[in-house]
Amino acid sequence: MPTKELLCEENCIHTELLAKSKQNIPDDDTLITLSDLFKVLGDMTRVKILSALLKNELCVCDLSEIIGMGQSAVSHQLRVLRASKIVKFRRDGKSIFYSIDDDHVRQLFEIALSHIREES
Repeated sequence: MPTKELLCEENCIHTELLAKSKQNIPDDDTLITLSDLFKVLGDMTRVKILSALLKNELCVCDLSEIIGMGQSAVSHQLRVLRASKIVKFRRDGKSIFYSIDDDHVRQLFEIALSHIREES
């Protein structure tokens, strides 16, 4: 049961605020996609991979060494990240190098990291 100080003492609707807030809520399809993005980012292994990729691109071998997991496990996580358009890849001979997909992803990650660090 919620504590009393967290509830309004009077039940009233602030119509102007309500109207503004309703305008800011995206459509359901967009909300589902956004929710799925945060689910993908909610895995520690994938966050480690993104941390490693923040400054430069790396191949699966490099990532495997950095995070201490087998290449097949890392490759699986990269597939999930790639499907969500969080990372991209390029082939260079027999190697495949992964990087952050675009600056929006980098900013999202860095802002979240900054937020966590300021609370400490």
